[in-house]
Parts: sequence; structure tokens; C-alpha cells
Amino acid sequence: MSRTPMPAQLPNGSFPASAAETLGLSQKQLRREGIVTLSRGLRLPLHCTGTVAEHLRGYIELDPECCLSHGSAARIYGISLSKAHDADWRIHLARPGERWKPRRRNVVGHQLTFKPGEVIVLDGVRLTSPARTWLDLAQLMSIDDIVAAGDSIVVEHGEHHPRPRKALATVDDLKATVAAHPGMRGVRKARLALDLVRAGADSPQETQMRLILLHAGLPEPTLNHVIFNEWGAPAVWPDAAYPKQQVSLQYDGGHHGEDEQYKRDIRRQALTERLGWREVRVHHEDLLGPRPAVVEKVRRALWVGRELAAGDRRIGF
Repeated sequence: MSRTPMPAQLPNGSFPASAAETLGLSQKQLRREGIVTLSRGLRLPLHCTGTVAEHLRGYIELDPECCLSHGSAARIYGISLSKAHDADWRIHLARPGERWKPRRRNVVGHQLTFKPGEVIVLDGVRLTSPARTWLDLAQLMSIDDIVAAGDSIVVEHGEHHPRPRKALATVDDLKATVAAHPGMRGVRKARLALDLVRAGADSPQETQMRLILLHAGLPEPTLNHVIFNEWGAPAVWPDAAYPKQQVSLQYDGGHHGEDEQYKRDIRRQALTERLGWREVRVHHEDLLGPRPAVVEKVRRALWVGRELAAGDRRIGF
């Protein structure tokens, strides 16, 4: 006997089993191999290609009082997470007030107190706002990781950049959220991190590079700097820069080893140097160890840059 065919259109993400009839699914079809049981009363089509928000939407539909928080909200926004939290795919659900914590398989439940505007709806999913998500993460991660998360929230690029982007929230938004929760766990770390959050870093590695230089006592590089060509048109967009010494920092991630990207990097370096700047190319290995190589690379470039600008006058850091 042939089986009843599955509906042509299944949700492209998780859904409550209680919605089966509305979706045209029988209880027998819910138990077929193509549909996975995530938790009690929650299903996911095995081969769906939905977004993170679509995959997690069913958890919220099961409990109208809950919202996604912490690492789950961060994944939807694209907020940088520490390595440990990036590897942890458990679902974070928060219920407001003094009610009980959500309890489910693969779920980390939280009881949180929210101020107005700290829970929003995005793509049909209730979740904590970017600023509140950052504050919740502050109690779980190191200060450097919190700074990287903050950078990924406030990053923006203007119209001169080849890939303009808007910030998820501003530094002032982060400050306001911290001020609204003076006694919350992690708020002291969040205050310390706030002083180091900057707009302009596109990756946690770029944030790490900047923090390593600061911890080593070197001047803080400028983010979102644009190098213009002879005709006043934007030509090069360094990951970080020292405009006074005309030193450009470029972080080369794993994809920079690809042939086409490598050629683009060579052309960019040639253009940068033709415009009178020195380019320092930083690799992942340069950020590792107790004495990261990036410090000496940048120190040497700044020394040369200042000597070129000031003749024989030598300076040190």
C-alpha cells in the first residue's frame, strides 16, 4: 500500500506539532523519517533550508511568553561569540519576570527582567534586542570577547565604503542598556568593555588585532579610515590605520589564500604603497602566542613611518 504523500509545502523551519492539521499533516506523517523531533511538541523537516530565525521560530510559537536570548539571539543578528559559545548550539529561551525558567531538551532557560524595547520581533521571532543581547552575553564571556561582540553590533561603514552597512545598535544604545540594569550580573564587565568598543571592525579577528596592539602599549589604530587617490576618490579601505604615519593594517583571513583574493590583495598593496602608505599585512598566526608577532610588525612600521616624516629624529614606544 502506498503511503499518503507529504504536503507540497512544509515549513522551512521548526513548527509546533499542534500545527500539523493546519499544515495538512496527519499524526502518522509527523512520525516519518523526513521530520525530526527537536523537543516535545516540536518538529523540524530534515532537509529544510531555513534561516537561523526560521529554525528557532517553533520554540517561540510553543510558548508565547518566551523569547530567544543570549547565544540564540546573537546567531540571528550575527553578533560575534567566543569560541566556546560559538560551538554551543543549545537554544537559549528567556521568560520575563518571576515565572519559571523554560525547560526543554537542548534548551538553556533564563528568567530575565526586561525594560521597554528590550524584546523585539524580527522575521516573526521574538528575541532580545541587540543591545540587551550584548549585556546578557557580558556575564558569560571574557572582556575581549565582549568587546568583539560589541564591535560586531556597532560596526558600520559609510557611503565611501564598497560594502556600506548599518549598525545593529550604537554605542549609546549599549550604554543606555547597561545604565538601565545597574545591579545585573556581568554589568561591571560590560562597563569596562564599553570603553573599548569601536565602530568599524568587520570580524572578531580585527578586534583582537586592535586589542593586542593596545595591550602592548602601542597607539590605537583608527577604524573606518579611507585612503583617497590623487583625484580625491576613495581608493583603499584599510581594516585599521595610523593616518599620521600613513600605515595601513590589513587582516588576511583564511579566504585570502584563494587565488583571486590573493591577486586582489597584491593589487591593493601596490595601490596603497603608490599612494605613499605602508601596508602591514596581518595573518591569523600573527595574533597567537604570548608575544604576538603583529606587535613587532606594527611597531616597526610606525617607527619607519615616523622617521620618514621627521627625518633622522628617532622615537620609541
